[in-house]
Amino acid sequence: MSQIIEKKQISSDVFLMRLEAPLIAEERQAGQFIILQVDENFGERIPLTIADASTKDGTITIIYQVVGKTTLALSQLEVGQEVEALVGPLGTPTHIHNYGKVVCVGGGIGVAPMHPIAQALKKAGNHVTIITGARNQDLLILQDEMKAIADEFIVCTDDGSVGRKCLVTEPLRELCANEATKPDMVIAIGPPIMMKFCSETTRPFGVFTQVSLNTIMVDGTGMCGGCRVNVGKEVKFVCVDGPEFDGHLVDFDNMIARLSSYKEIERTRYKCFVEKTINQKEAAL
Repeated sequence: MSQIIEKKQISSDVFLMRLEAPLIAEERQAGQFIILQVDENFGERIPLTIADASTKDGTITIIYQVVGKTTLALSQLEVGQEVEALVGPLGTPTHIHNYGKVVCVGGGIGVAPMHPIAQALKKAGNHVTIITGARNQDLLILQDEMKAIADEFIVCTDDGSVGRKCLVTEPLRELCANEATKPDMVIAIGPPIMMKFCSETTRPFGVFTQVSLNTIMVDGTGMCGGCRVNVGKEVKFVCVDGPEFDGHLVDFDNMIARLSSYKEIERTRYKCFVEKTINQKEAAL
């Protein structure tokens, strides 16, 4: 079990949670993740990126968006309560190197896993440009933290409520097209469709583009095969071979189709859980 040390809501449906996990905090590296199970009544296991860690406090920080039954249940836990099971750190860490000029593109909740990676890349001596994007201002997270890391910081919103009114691919294309700002590497984390189009944006310019995939996972050891993706001519398992891959080789269309396989079941379970929660609250009155 892992005790909740801190919890706060950072946007309309996004929560930050700090969990007691000294062994994971000691071993984790940028790009790695955990798999958690809320309690014994919620059998689903979900992967969440380690957004930060403190060896001094023996804690890890996760940031998650409420999108289904399990994340809703997790959001209802409070400080002092415990998460039933926590496994990690999992996955292959980000390869941190001084590439030169690096552009980090974070979309929506993808800014959370980008944070430790951008920190590590900056520490390695890279010139780091950070592009963050969301549908509107209320959905942007960790803006002050990312701005503190960046040599150049660009914000995009679909509705223009803050920053540039455009998709993140627009400033990314501008940077790639200018020889003075052309990056040596791009890393993109966010919704699959965003990562796909970031990869397509950089492809004509020959800029290596790394993406971090968040697929369906069960055991986190590569045994179940639920997280498999096509990368080039090979089948890879995100939980052990990833989560980071060459975006120019990932079959995003196949990945997106696989992610939608359980949507109807997820919607039904979420609806049932919400109704059950409401009934329990009404019964307690």
